[in-house]
This record gives sequence, structure tokens and C-alpha cells, in this order.
Amino acid sequence: MFSTDCVIVNLNPSLVCQPRSGGAYHRTRWIRLRRSSPDNVMAVLDTLVTRDIGFRVLRYTRAVSGRRNLARYCLIRGAISTCSAHPTLHATLEPETNTTVKSIAKLLLPVTLIVLGNTFLLAADRGTLVREAIIYLSPDTSSNKLGEVQRGRELILLDKSRNWLHVEALLGSSLTPDPAFVFDDEDEGKTISGWVLDTGMVWASTPSGDRILFGAAVDSEDQASRRHGRRGAAQDALRLYRRIFDIFPTAPQAGEALYRAADIKWQVDRADMLSRPSAREQDRALRQGIDEEAMRQVMKKFPNSKWAQLAAFHLIDNKLCGDWQGASKCPDKEADIYEKYWKEHPDSPAASEALYQAAMRRAALIEIYKTEEQSKKSEQAKNQAIALAQQLISQYPQSDWSARGQILLFLVQGGVPTYGNVTQ
Repeated sequence: MFSTDCVIVNLNPSLVCQPRSGGAYHRTRWIRLRRSSPDNVMAVLDTLVTRDIGFRVLRYTRAVSGRRNLARYCLIRGAISTCSAHPTLHATLEPETNTTVKSIAKLLLPVTLIVLGNTFLLAADRGTLVREAIIYLSPDTSSNKLGEVQRGRELILLDKSRNWLHVEALLGSSLTPDPAFVFDDEDEGKTISGWVLDTGMVWASTPSGDRILFGAAVDSEDQASRRHGRRGAAQDALRLYRRIFDIFPTAPQAGEALYRAADIKWQVDRADMLSRPSAREQDRALRQGIDEEAMRQVMKKFPNSKWAQLAAFHLIDNKLCGDWQGASKCPDKEADIYEKYWKEHPDSPAASEALYQAAMRRAALIEIYKTEEQSKKSEQAKNQAIALAQQLISQYPQSDWSARGQILLFLVQGGVPTYGNVTQ
């Protein structure tokens, strides 16, 4: 369900509406519809109304700044009285006073009344696929093939005919693999309307649909981990996890699914970032960072959950140096960052790893400070490394990081260097 109350309908495909809040997605859907395409308008309204019957149409306005074909309606629930999606467009409960909007309002009013009158007749639904499917021009396998819909792509149901479904499929693009993670409307990719066989579909009304999607996502993730696994399985898993949150936002596994989707995207982006020459730059400002929007969405939608804590841990990657280059500045700063995370999230699943990473960097500083002829700081770093390792062992005894902390403590206490190429 859209978190905003405003929806843009653009009757001119050449025009693009940009979100107001710095281009952030915020699950706001900016609909660009073709002329003479009332089915698409109906599908949008069906999707909204069937998910929240409290919606009602408020009024129409049009931008005065030359966007003559841009029509806007605002759907508003309950006591909310205003909403805004464009600097030149606004909606209120006050009567319309701008005469320039009258012609477009008169033009759209009959169409909208028909659409709203039929929204309860056509049971539009949002769903996805757990298989790959071909989308046809008409409900016949001998008709022209319009494209292929991959697992986890978002579908909007438009109509039914026997064992065929008329759907609108959001296919994304090569640069943006899934519209779920599109934060700029221009990159959303193409949308295809056509017919698919009614098999392997999961809709909001499907019993145990959230568990079905979760199982399909886990299977795809397993395929991605295999050497000769299914091609594109990682992206399939990402989309399937994301669809759980989109279609079943109140499901018990919605938080975990949203985090897993963000985690897959993070790992893919991180691998791409590390493959670049700039990844070894000491100053993190000189290298490309990892897009944080998906992780921050987890933190926003599920605050104070373990998924939000894990998302916050991932964000540390963007604060690390590419290469220490044998200097104390980076490991000292990074140790502080990990210690801060541990203190703020002591119950996080990543707390033990954060504590180990801090202890490991303090241990590395023992030798680094010696090369910088700072013996006092070297001794101080040794004491800090021992204290952190002991804290790790006592506070998280069952963690694998605790076992690694044990060997780190053994080496530091024995005076064995843990950084550099020193051999004793």
C-alpha cells in the first residue's frame, strides 16, 4: 500500500513527475499512463480502493507552468485534509478557485466517475510470480509474445478470462533490476500489459501467500549460492523477498523479508564497489559509496527490531577506509565506530561481530603505533584490545565471534603481532 495519499496520473507519456522529497521513493507511485488507457486508471484505483475502502476522491488540479496534459487527483483518508506532491500542485478541502483547471476537470470527471463506479466490480489485485512466464498479446499461446516476466516481478490484475489473466507487469530495466528499489521515476523501466496463464501466481488474496513467497525466495537464494545455480537467482530472491513486504506488509515475516531483499542488494552493490580501483583509497570520500536507501527503509519501517539493527550495522561499510596504508588514523577511527555500534545496540545480532571488529583494530594498532614511534599509544591499544576481547568472550559466549575473540586475546597477551608481515 502506498504510504502517501497522493497519486499522480500523467496522461502524456512524455511528461515525468518527480517526487518532492529529494527524489526519495517512499513507496510513492508516480503513474504515467497512456492516452485512451482507462484500464490502467481503473487498475490503479482498484489497487488503492481495495486495500483501503476509506479512500475518496477530493478534486482535480492542473499545473499552470505549461504542463497542460498533467492531471492530478488526490485520494485522502479520514481526517487528513491536505496533501502535496509537486510544488505547483496542491489539494485542499476548499472549493476550487483557479479557473484554468475547470476544462481539465470537466474532461476527467465523467471518466473518473465511471472508474470509481467500476472499482468494486473489477477485483483488481496486486501479485507476483513464483515462476517465469511469457506475456502474450491476447489470451492464446499462438498470439504474439510481448516479453518474459521473471520471478518476483510485480503484477497488477486487470481482467480474467478462463485460465488466463490480463495483467500489467512492471519489468524494471537493466540498470534498475526491480521497481521496488527505484528512487528516481525516470529509471523505473518499462511496463507491459498482456495476458499470462493463471498458474504460479501469488496474490494478496492467496492463502498463506506470504509463506509461499518466502519459500520461493529462500529457494532462489540457495540457487544463487551454488556454483552452477540458476542464472539470475540472486535477483529473483531479491524481488520475491521484496514482494512479501509489498503485498503482505503485516505478515510476520515482512520485516525479515524486507531486510533480506535489502541485504542482497547491499552485497551486490558492495561487490561492485570493491571491484573498482577507488576501493583501495584511504579516504572514503574518494571512493563510491553503497546506496543506503534500502537499508534505511528497513530501519524506518521496522524500528527497534533486530532487522533495523542489522541494517544499521551494514551502514558502517560506508564509513570504513578502503586501505589503512599502514597508518593509525583509519583503524583508530573504525574501532571507535564499531565500539559505538556495540554500545548503542548491545542486543543486536551483529553486536558480537562489532565488538570483535573493534578489538581486532585495537590489536592492529599495537604494531602500527610502534612504526610511528608512539610506544605509549601502542601499550594503550594493547590494553584496549585485551579489554574488548574479554568483553566479547564474557558477553557473547555462544557466538562464533567469541571464539575468534579467544584466539585474538591469546595472540595479544602473548605479544604476537596481529597486523603486518612481522615474523617472530
